[in-house]
Amino acid sequence: MNTKQINLKLPKNLVNAAENYAKNYGYRNVQELAAESLREKIFEDNEFDESFSEKEIELIDSIIELSMKKGAIISEEKLNKMLLS
Repeated sequence: MNTKQINLKLPKNLVNAAENYAKNYGYRNVQELAAESLREKIFEDNEFDESFSEKEIELIDSIIELSMKKGAIISEEKLNKMLLS
């Protein structure tokens, strides 16, 4: 899975709250919390199955990426259609 680093500027009180939340709920760090929060927000409208673990999601992402490289999946539209069927 390709990744891209981004930087966020957040108010100190939000960072403190995020650090506490991450610690209390078993996240490795705020970055992991932020990635999961974004994933939930983005895929919520697409009926994303939240029962998948982080490792399962990474595996699915890898399979999709390889399938697209090999031409097995031609477009995002077709992929969404297959996944939401």
